[in-house]
Amino acid sequence: MTVYNFGSINRDLIHEVPHMPAPGETLAATRYSVGLGGKGANQSVACARAGAKTVHIGAVGQDDGWSLAQLEGYGVDVSRIRKVEAETGHAVIYVDPTGENSIVIQRGANAEQSLDAVEAALEEAQSGDILLLQNETPLIEDVAKSGRNRDLFVIFSAAPFEPDAVSAMLPYIDLLVMNRVECEELERRNQMPLAEIPVPHVLVTLGADGAIWRDQSDGSVTHVPARKVEPVDTTGAGDCFIGTVAAALSEGMKRKEALELATAAAGLQVTRPGAAPAMPTRAEVDATL
Repeated sequence: MTVYNFGSINRDLIHEVPHMPAPGETLAATRYSVGLGGKGANQSVACARAGAKTVHIGAVGQDDGWSLAQLEGYGVDVSRIRKVEAETGHAVIYVDPTGENSIVIQRGANAEQSLDAVEAALEEAQSGDILLLQNETPLIEDVAKSGRNRDLFVIFSAAPFEPDAVSAMLPYIDLLVMNRVECEELERRNQMPLAEIPVPHVLVTLGADGAIWRDQSDGSVTHVPARKVEPVDTTGAGDCFIGTVAAALSEGMKRKEALELATAAAGLQVTRPGAAPAMPTRAEVDATL
């Protein structure tokens, strides 16, 4: 199976800081680096590094060969990435000594998507292939509809989280992915308990408590605990997890196996600085298992 990922591509401007800046505070970074990022690109890299055939659908600036080379170097098919007039999106990231982060995003080219281009890319998809979506680009509802019409397995990683966007996506997705806070917010805003979310499957990441996969048809829950590690940088950890889940499903893994593989991958990823550059290879993940 192939994983088609329609999502954002950013340059991450990473500042390691002694603590998170307070309002009005000027703070000197202890280290600075530039890396590939964006939830879409991160998940594509994680997916490809986990061994899946991964096609990224998105947009970068006209002069940005660097992002394409980075993605291609990680094994991602970049033939469906368009070059547009807007500059490539970027993110300014602060990381404190505990590995926690704060992020500001400029959308740039990520806002300049084309439904015709996405449809053309999905013409190559086969029934049962995976379509992976996040909430950092426009047109996700239309793309999800297209995926459903083509009998693709549609995964929506609902971040950045917007309850209204999630509600609009529910009729078209097979697997809804949220963290614990996002799930609680969806329950509160829509008065919709987890058990009543109208999708076939829900995956909730629980931080240090691991993750659960709930089959909405029969109420069965699969839980996998988190791995105990000393985090260096948590940027992209959720993307690593979801990208690896998508790769595992494309191999035909059962949900428990998929969660175990993804948990091991995310546990490795947070011990390294950066987002996409920190994604582990399949061999590295298998070695921890």
